[in-house]
Amino acid sequence: MSDNESLFIGRLSMLAERNDPIDQNLYQKFDVKRGLRNSNGTGVLVGLTSVGDVVGYEMQDGQKVAIPGRLIYRGYNVEDLIRDAEKTNQFAYEQCVYLLLFGELPTHEALDNFRTLLGAKRNLPDNFTEDMIMKAPSSDIMNKLARGVLASYSYDANPEDRSISNILRQCIELVSRFSTLAAYAYQAKRRFYDGKSMYIHNPLPELSTAENFLRLIRNDKSYTDEEAKLLDLVLILHAEHGGGNNSSFTVHVVSSSDTDTYSAMAAAVGSLKGRRHGGANIQVMEMMDDVKANVKDWSNENEVREYLRKIVNKEAFNRTGLIYGLGHAVYTVNDPRASLLRDKAAHLAEVKGLNEEFELYKTIERIGPEVLYEKKGDAKRICANVDLYSGFVYSMLGIPRELFTPLFAVSRIAGWSAHRIEEIVAGGRIYRPGYKSICQERTYVPIDER
Repeated sequence: MSDNESLFIGRLSMLAERNDPIDQNLYQKFDVKRGLRNSNGTGVLVGLTSVGDVVGYEMQDGQKVAIPGRLIYRGYNVEDLIRDAEKTNQFAYEQCVYLLLFGELPTHEALDNFRTLLGAKRNLPDNFTEDMIMKAPSSDIMNKLARGVLASYSYDANPEDRSISNILRQCIELVSRFSTLAAYAYQAKRRFYDGKSMYIHNPLPELSTAENFLRLIRNDKSYTDEEAKLLDLVLILHAEHGGGNNSSFTVHVVSSSDTDTYSAMAAAVGSLKGRRHGGANIQVMEMMDDVKANVKDWSNENEVREYLRKIVNKEAFNRTGLIYGLGHAVYTVNDPRASLLRDKAAHLAEVKGLNEEFELYKTIERIGPEVLYEKKGDAKRICANVDLYSGFVYSMLGIPRELFTPLFAVSRIAGWSAHRIEEIVAGGRIYRPGYKSICQERTYVPIDER
């Protein structure tokens, strides 16, 4: 871009920024539900779903009452799914996908057949890796993932068929291939942007999603069973989170327009990339880098508290005033995903010799809400969310940060698929919310008179 172009765009951006601010009082005047949220913090009801549920409070006499958090998939508590997997020493993400897609727990035979089907689809179509990934690498893997989803349309012999059987076939293929897409996009990024060697390994059909992903991103293809089982747990916890989370809602909105599967899923990837959604775990890690660099004694609770106060007062880190990894739109007492990951992180930190760092995370989880209350005086209960510990777990597994959010997508494609099918079957009406225009009509001025 030339200097003149830069100056011109700069002037235009100032004009656009000056033209768009809206008086904040108008939102209350017109009872606008900002972020599709009611004044009491509950979400505006825009649909019904039987895919999943996020429970963090009960309504009593019109008031929100905090209760321990629960994550429900098709009526089943996710903690029960995980306990059963640990008891039987099984990889359970594939069972989780089956449950979300078909609404029931599989038998041994059904699960074996489903795992075989997923394993058979993990390889990308012929020439896809060379033409769609290597020839146009991206510095951000989420953008490459979205492009890979859209490019899959061109490799589908029947992309426009909206029958449930065809949509299901497309979704199963995407669920199976997302880990391969993300891993290959990472390898291309290593080669073209980081100047490192690129390793393209073939996925193995007999391996689980977690095992294949670790195999594909590591130079020597090696991983331990404990590492793969922990990643499997993370995939289960991120697979679904109700219809109201931003990316799943995006799937509903875009699917309601009667578009194709690849367009809907690419839109969801774009949503998940956002730093307020799937990108939040990277924000946590960057914040923790800053805390570790500026707090001399991590075990000194008062020193940690003082630095968190600086963050909340916008005097440190990125000056947003946010303590990343704390707070959630629904969970109040606890985020069950964070609780499960914290317990797993404790064991891995012991193995990796990172107990001191793990204790720092726990300290921030404990005193962070107190610091926020001091500043804001908001009596709303705040708990750690899944992002506080997920990035720490990924880092202990040796997974690069640029893969944190893509891994979220590798998992959440299961929930997105279930929500797309639900919208096609039960929706039947395009989403069209209202916006109140506050723009006054004006008399047009001919160009020669301006």
